[in-house]
Amino acid sequence: MHIQHEFGIFGESYGKNLILLLRNLKKPTIITFHTALPNPNPELKDIVSAINNHVQKIIVMTEMSKQIIINEYGIDSSKISVIPHGIHPVNFSDGANSRADLGLSKKTIISTFGLLSQGKGIEYGIEAMVEVVKKDPTAVYLIIGATHPVVLKNDGEIYRNSLIKKIRQLNLKNHVFFYDKYLAIDELLHFLDATDIYLALSQDPNQAVSGTLSYALGSGRPVVSTSFAHAKEDVTNDTGILVDFKDVNGISDALLLLIGNKELRKNMGKNAYFKTRSRTWRNIALGHMTEYIKLAPELAIEEKNLPKIKLSHINTMTDSFGIFQFAKLLVPDPLSGYTIDDNSRALLAVTKYYDIYKKKNVLHLINTYLDFIEYVQKEHGGFHNYVEFDKKIPHDQHVKMNLESAGTKGIYALSMVASSKSLPSQFQEKAINLFEKNIHVLDHVTSPRSVAFAIKSLCAWYAVKPSDDIKNTVSKLADLLVKYFENSSSQEWKWFEEILAYSNGILPNSLIDAYKLIKKEKYLTVARESLDFLILQSFEGELCMPIGQNGWHKKGGKKQTHDQQPEEVASLVSALKAMYDITRDEKYNRRMRNAFDWFLGNNILHGVVYNQATGGCYDGLGKKEINLNQGAESTIMYLLARLEYE
Repeated sequence: MHIQHEFGIFGESYGKNLILLLRNLKKPTIITFHTALPNPNPELKDIVSAINNHVQKIIVMTEMSKQIIINEYGIDSSKISVIPHGIHPVNFSDGANSRADLGLSKKTIISTFGLLSQGKGIEYGIEAMVEVVKKDPTAVYLIIGATHPVVLKNDGEIYRNSLIKKIRQLNLKNHVFFYDKYLAIDELLHFLDATDIYLALSQDPNQAVSGTLSYALGSGRPVVSTSFAHAKEDVTNDTGILVDFKDVNGISDALLLLIGNKELRKNMGKNAYFKTRSRTWRNIALGHMTEYIKLAPELAIEEKNLPKIKLSHINTMTDSFGIFQFAKLLVPDPLSGYTIDDNSRALLAVTKYYDIYKKKNVLHLINTYLDFIEYVQKEHGGFHNYVEFDKKIPHDQHVKMNLESAGTKGIYALSMVASSKSLPSQFQEKAINLFEKNIHVLDHVTSPRSVAFAIKSLCAWYAVKPSDDIKNTVSKLADLLVKYFENSSSQEWKWFEEILAYSNGILPNSLIDAYKLIKKEKYLTVARESLDFLILQSFEGELCMPIGQNGWHKKGGKKQTHDQQPEEVASLVSALKAMYDITRDEKYNRRMRNAFDWFLGNNILHGVVYNQATGGCYDGLGKKEINLNQGAESTIMYLLARLEYE
C-alpha cells in the first residue's frame, strides 16, 4: 500500500488516527510525507516515529525534507528516498502562440496559480505591481485559480474580495486580473506557457513541496519566489530569484530585473526546463515503481505499457529536401545539414511503419528520403554522406572521409523499400533502380559494420530478384565476418574486433539473416556466441547498460558507460528480436524488452529518454544527465526499436 500523507487529514493531533490503520495493514506499506515539519514538539515526533515503525519505506519530495526527517526525527537515512513532485512533459516554448491565443501578445505576463487562500502572498505581488507598471506599462499580473473549497466553505470569498479591494485602491484594475476557476491541466499549461515570469509567494517558510512551483519550473519559466523550503532548494541563481517574505520592494526589484533583461529571463527559463526533465510524470512513476519492486519483486515482471508511436518529431525534423542532422532541444538545426546516414535510417523506419500501418500520410516522407539518396549518389556508384543546408555537397570534405559505412546504410534502406510488399509500385521501382546502380559497391566492403549492412541488403534484395550470385556474395561476406570473429576471439572475448564500438548488434544480426538465406549452421553459431557476449557487456542484472561512446570497450580494458546512445540500444533490440524469432529462446525475448526499456527509464540515470510529447528521443545519457537535444539519429533509432514490437 502507498499512503500520501499530509498533517491534518488523518484526524486531530497531527493525524494520529492513521497509526490505527497502519497497525492493521498486512501488506508492505510506503508513505509519502508531503510535509516535513522542523523543530517538532514531543507529540509530533512521537507520531512520526510511530508511523515510521509501521512502514517499510518513506518517500519525501526534496533533499531538505529528507534531512529534516533524519536529523530532527531520528529516522534512518537508508529508509528514506527522495522522489520529486512530478511535472507534465511539455515542449519548451517562448510562449508567443499562447499569449496570442489569450489576446495578450503585447503584454509582459506575470502569473500565479493555485487554489486561493490566505498565506499565498498574493497581496504582496499585487502591491509590487505598482512599481512594475511604472517601468513597464504593458505588465499584467494573472491570478489563476478558484478559492480553496475549505476556505470557501468556512470564510467565503473574504480573501479574494480583499485582493479586489486592494487592486482598486492601487489603481491596478487594468494590470491585475483574476481567472476564478479550477483549470483543467491543458488550460493551466496553456497559461504557464504564456507566462513570462512566475510568482511563487508562499508565506509559509516550512512549505516542503509546492506543486505549482514545480509546474512553473517544468514549463521553463523563470521564477520569483519567497524563500520557503521547497523554493530554497529548486529556485537557484540560474532559474530564478529568491526574495524575503512580505518584501514588496524585493518582489518588484526582482520582477523589473527580469523584465528589463530579456536574455537573462530566457536563459533562466531554459535552465529551469533542463533541470526538471527528470521530473516528468513517467520518470516519477519509474521512481515509485523502483521502490515498489524492492518490497514486491513480482511487480518487476509485469508488462509496461508501450508508448504510442508518434511521427511528429520526424515530420518536424524533415523539410522538402531531407531530414536535418541535429536539433537544439526539439528545434531542428538547419545549419547542421543533412546526411545519408540519417536519411537512410529515416527511409528504413518510415518504410517499416508504412508496411505495418499502411498510413498514406507518410508516403511523402518516403519520397523525400528516396529523393535525397538519389541526390547524393555518385556518378560511378556509392554515395556522398554530408550535404550542407544550401544543398551543396562539400566534395573536398568527402575525399578525406571513409564513406563505406554510410553508403551501405543507404543501400540497405533501398533494399527494404524494394522488397516492401505494401508500398505503391513507384516507390519500389525507384528503389530498385537506385539499388541496381549501386549493388556493385557491396563487392568491395571490408569494415565489419559495412559487411553486416551489405549482408542484410543482399538478403532483402534476394526477395526481389533471387539468384545464385546473390547467395554466393552473401556467403562470401558472411564468411568474412566469421573470419573476423575467429581472428579476434578468445575465451573471454567473443567478438569480431578487438573493440566493442557503436551499433554492435548489427554484426550478429546480419549473420542471422545470412543463416536464414544460406542455412549454414556456422553463421547461427557465431551469431549466438557473439550476441551472448554482447548481452554480458550490455546488462547489469536487468538494467540495460550499453557500451558508452566515450571510449567504448577495448579488449582487455574496461567498458565505458558514459555517453550511452540510442543507436547502440536500438541495434541491440533488433539483434535480440532476430535471435528470438529464429530460436524462440525466451531469454532473448526478455532481454529485448529489458533493452527497449532503456528508452523508458531502465538505464543508469533511471530517466526516460523518449519524449512522449514530441515523439522524439533525447540524444543520449551523459555521466549525470540526459542530453535533451532530439536529433535525427536518436529519434529514428527509437522508432526502429519501437517498431520491433509491432
